[in-house]
Amino acid sequence: MIHASYNACSLYFIRPAGTSRGVLHHKQCWFVKLTDGNATGIGEVSFIPGLSVEEPAEMERRIDHVCKLISRGEMDPRQPLSTSPGLQFAMETAVVDLDRGGERLHYPSEFTRGRAGIPINGLIWMGDRASMFEQITEKLDAGFRVLKMKVGALDLEEELGVLAWVRRKFSPGELEIRLDANGAWTPTEAAEKMSRFSEFGIHSIEQPIRTGQIEAMAALCANPAIPIALDEELIGLGTPLARRTMIEAVRPSYIILKPGLLGGFSVAREWIRLAEKVNAGWWVTSALESSIGLNAIAQWVFALEPAITQGLGTGRIYRNNIPSPLEMEGDRLWYRPEKKWDLSSILKP
Repeated sequence: MIHASYNACSLYFIRPAGTSRGVLHHKQCWFVKLTDGNATGIGEVSFIPGLSVEEPAEMERRIDHVCKLISRGEMDPRQPLSTSPGLQFAMETAVVDLDRGGERLHYPSEFTRGRAGIPINGLIWMGDRASMFEQITEKLDAGFRVLKMKVGALDLEEELGVLAWVRRKFSPGELEIRLDANGAWTPTEAAEKMSRFSEFGIHSIEQPIRTGQIEAMAALCANPAIPIALDEELIGLGTPLARRTMIEAVRPSYIILKPGLLGGFSVAREWIRLAEKVNAGWWVTSALESSIGLNAIAQWVFALEPAITQGLGTGRIYRNNIPSPLEMEGDRLWYRPEKKWDLSSILKP
């Protein structure tokens, strides 16, 4: 008999996280625990207001309800929860953790043995020019050679000025730049602004226009000034038919996978298969998870032997993150098995 429970907590950003949707100062999260009497598996409910499928007011009630059903033996924790992808991600990772003895070793590999790191990009949050210069300098000094920069909230000329400053220091061959607009522009604006940004040798741009504009997105992807990566466009497509229909219509250059918001690794694997059929590349990013969610995602990603740099550089964004074996060194994410988890804050009854 499996007993299910959960704990809620708030994670506080070290630096305010600026996107085109606004500035985040903290993030609400929940940890689901599955216990069989011998071990406890833990999964993190991934949730970002305004981006997740779930409604904020219903999220905790849904978690509580599912945990009670599991504890009463009325629900299998492996049961699909397609209308609650964040909770499905938590259950999927908690089940894998429990099955492997509750040691947070979901997918043992050279990564979890501390012998190989995962190349990651440096994340640059939106802010004024001085703030962005500071962030970029920190990342370059740390050894990052792939930067992901949020765009779409500042004046265009100011954002172009930041890119010009970076390119004076590093050529496209020395530093890869990925942009993320978070759906900030109209289709007409997107074409014009992408043309301006393309002058700086940009690798790709995520979600230049808001979701749901399939014809407009397909037109942009047909002849883009910068290769387009779909991110938010993937979230909320709850059936295989909806996923296949969208990607075959749009045919992007890349897709970006957030397992925590898509419904877990099984759905993310399906997206990879669909991407390969339309010759689209892919990479995986975290959705601002704590060490618990990031750890599961990183182990899963490493097992896939990805070809390009991943978006898993969120381990240092919180001042009250859960102590774990995860460690960022240079432009890689490492798992240090000699370091221990401190789960005291989430294993309390």
